[in-house]
Amino acid sequence: MKALISGASVAGPVLAFWLRRHGYEVTLVERAPAPRKGGQAIDLRGAAITVAAKMGLLDQIRDMRTRMRGMSMVDRDGNELMRDTEGTISGGRFDSPDVEIMRDDLTAILMAASDAGYRYGDSIAALTPDGEVRFESGEQGRYDYVIGADGLHSNVRGLVFGPESGFLRHLGTYLSIFTADNFAGLDHWQTWFTEGEAGGALFSDRDAGVMRVNLGFSSAPIDYDHHDVEQQKRLIERHCSEVYLGPKLIEAMWKSDDFYFAAMAQVRMERWSKGRVALVGDAGYCPSPLSGQGTSLAVVGAYVLAQELGAGGEGAFERYERRMRPFVAQNQALALENPGRGAAQESVQRAANSLRVD
Repeated sequence: MKALISGASVAGPVLAFWLRRHGYEVTLVERAPAPRKGGQAIDLRGAAITVAAKMGLLDQIRDMRTRMRGMSMVDRDGNELMRDTEGTISGGRFDSPDVEIMRDDLTAILMAASDAGYRYGDSIAALTPDGEVRFESGEQGRYDYVIGADGLHSNVRGLVFGPESGFLRHLGTYLSIFTADNFAGLDHWQTWFTEGEAGGALFSDRDAGVMRVNLGFSSAPIDYDHHDVEQQKRLIERHCSEVYLGPKLIEAMWKSDDFYFAAMAQVRMERWSKGRVALVGDAGYCPSPLSGQGTSLAVVGAYVLAQELGAGGEGAFERYERRMRPFVAQNQALALENPGRGAAQESVQRAANSLRVD
């Protein structure tokens, strides 16, 4: 059996890992020319930690965790408004079993373990529900299954299910993420700030010389080109120049080569599959970073999908959806529970553990 997976971030490599153990020949196609650098701090919680343990990767993931000491909120001039040394906004309480790790660190671990073929610098140009594929490079092929693990603006979803406007639910915020020199002097620390409709956070990196920067703003839906990085940087400059350290952060943003920009949005679909094509992770059911559960949904969804495909027979996709939909609904609800403040930790833990993985 041959499977093609579009997208090599989190869901794609996890799915490849498990499909290989079910005897599949797996190829991952990734539009980027090489593994993507940068990204924000992300979390593994509940059922996702169980999956990581089943993969034999949990100790390695824990070794690469962010190990934050705490966080502070500051005003525009850098005056501290509050601090917390028992947890952070991004990762929750330090005494929880959750694991916070930088996205590119987790992706590197998952890709190394996936035991699959990677096809970088290419993407799917045409796709039919019966698994016929034509790549941008001109090559063609047929696969038993084609899986879209290619994020919020999924190419596979667009080719098979239609325009994303029918599936995206905008949550009123745009966010950028990039790496910069650590001119804020952070040491295993997070600094958060707001100014009007704009705000952001600075995160320590494992490399003490750099930091991860989040800058974002509230807005109604904006019509922009998802592949035009310069246009996206102009949007951030226009909205975020007045925040704490604004001029220096904007200058660093223009120099960055790992800039990422996206709307905070959820994907809501009645079906995640059609014919031999299915969606996993953000492509099918993005909960948005506001939920704190996007990575965990991707890991668990990939595991469940691989289980059902490995079981064989008719109805694998239906069984996958039947198992995942209640879990997805609970985790997507976290982003809407307390807008602007985040869901209660009790709600997060309840949602994260609401699916049993055997």
